[in-house]
Amino acid sequence: MPKPSPTQDRPGSKQIGALAALWPFLARYRLMLTAALSALVFTAAVSLVLPIAVRRVVDGFETTAEALLDQYFLAFLAIATVMALGTGLRYYLVTRLGERVVADIRKAVFDRVIGLSPAFYERIMTGEVLSRITTDTTLILSVIGSSVSVALRNALILVGGLALLVFTSPKLALLVMALVPLVVVPIIVLGRRLRVLSRQNQDWIAESSGNASESLSSVQTVQAFTHEALSRDTFARVTEKSFDAARRRIAVRALMTVLVILLVFVGIVGVLWIGARDVRAGTMSVGELVQFVIYAVLVAGAVGALSEIWGELQRAAGATERLVELLTATDSVTDPATPLHADAAQGRIDFDNVTFAYPARSETAALDDVSLTVTPGETVALVGPSGAGKTTIIQLLLRFYDPQSGAIRLDGRDLRDMARPDFRRHIALVPQDPVIFAASARDNIRFGRPGATDREVEEAARAAAAHDFLMALPQGYDTYVGERGVMLSGGQKQRVAIARAILRDAAVLLLDEATSALDAESEVLVQRAVDRLARGRTTLVVAHRLATVKKADRILVFDAGRIVAQGTHDELVAEGGLYARLARLQFTAGLAAE
Repeated sequence: MPKPSPTQDRPGSKQIGALAALWPFLARYRLMLTAALSALVFTAAVSLVLPIAVRRVVDGFETTAEALLDQYFLAFLAIATVMALGTGLRYYLVTRLGERVVADIRKAVFDRVIGLSPAFYERIMTGEVLSRITTDTTLILSVIGSSVSVALRNALILVGGLALLVFTSPKLALLVMALVPLVVVPIIVLGRRLRVLSRQNQDWIAESSGNASESLSSVQTVQAFTHEALSRDTFARVTEKSFDAARRRIAVRALMTVLVILLVFVGIVGVLWIGARDVRAGTMSVGELVQFVIYAVLVAGAVGALSEIWGELQRAAGATERLVELLTATDSVTDPATPLHADAAQGRIDFDNVTFAYPARSETAALDDVSLTVTPGETVALVGPSGAGKTTIIQLLLRFYDPQSGAIRLDGRDLRDMARPDFRRHIALVPQDPVIFAASARDNIRFGRPGATDREVEEAARAAAAHDFLMALPQGYDTYVGERGVMLSGGQKQRVAIARAILRDAAVLLLDEATSALDAESEVLVQRAVDRLARGRTTLVVAHRLATVKKADRILVFDAGRIVAQGTHDELVAEGGLYARLARLQFTAGLAAE
């Protein structure tokens, strides 16, 4: 089975996922909903009037005057015209309402998931989230834009048709009603099974989408390690699981359709047989029998349509549950109801006895009782072996996670007392793996400050030693760089990311291996740019290459989640210990390479 949803284990999630959860989105458009329902009721009522007109025509065919008979046919034509217009209006209103509601749902889900902390994405693949936003909302669109409208119309025809059957012939109506439980029971019993299978089908589709997204986003790595065949096999296996779930769902729905149609038409044939005998006995007119048959066909058609739609509703209920799970997903990081404002930032950073473990590996502390203070304008380097906790400092400072104990403060204010967007705008980040969007180079740099002018963008690019290679692109700064920046080299991506941080002009600068992908010449240029950028700003530099941190005001040495030493480069080398050993290894290896 697919991996469990990150919210699937919460009690009561199935109740939340009922179709009633769509009501808050529908309630915003009460006027349109009322108009659509009015058109629906009107067309259903007109449908029920038509058999009466047919009866009058049939019974009066031989006895009614020709002029009156013409009027009956004209009335019949007028009713059909009105029904056509009402049906068209209903279709327009309902379909438009469905499109509007689904657009609102998609926006609401995206608004929610884009703000969830990284801890949420440790438990769910982004491809699955995208599948829910696209595939599941498409199912809901088919329900709101079609199925619900058809279901309500057929429900009205069913109720009205049964009432008029009783009015036309109580005896025959009782026979028809006796068949109703025989039809309804399979719908309810098989419908429950259908809902389970529909949910499984959607889960496997999401798993398939997540698998494809992961492989395609890493296609160069997949091809470099000749994993194409393995990726194909994995995707094929998951896709076949999705097909198997769909096959079982289709089989149950087909069985339900067979049973309903068979029972309905057995009932109709039986009623016709009895009705024909009543006509021969003179207790019922031909027109009445025709009227009754038309109503019986309408009722049978309504029951058959409801059985079909019931399957669609069960499928949509599963899709709605999955979307509601995202909308109601709990997040380990939340903003306070009345946050403190961070209108300006000086850049003082305090970690007070912070202990933290990532949710996915809660048994191992990434930081163990760490305390540190960075004064405004100070440049502090964080060094140490991989997994020592350096990048975790940056993750916590951006409040992607909250520590299990201790406090993190910016200018004396606890991060948990402020809204995340409020204090993050005072922080600029250059990550180890630069994120380049499928847009122009100019837009990628302007991501740091959307309101920046073209001149400011270009100045930031010059400061990051990116201007020359950007101007050499086919359309210069306006060149589309491809998904994840495939048109750029690793070093060029890094410089675009640095230009983005320079443009942000924030009080706190976070550099996570910012020069790791640069060649020696570019590293010198970017290091100079970073040195200029760091002046007057609080700067945290995470680095494995110690040559890039020798000028830092202070170096913090991390090991196993603790700060084991701090000082300047010369002080730490003279002191011996972990930093001196790392420096000796790196600089000796560098000399040997030369």
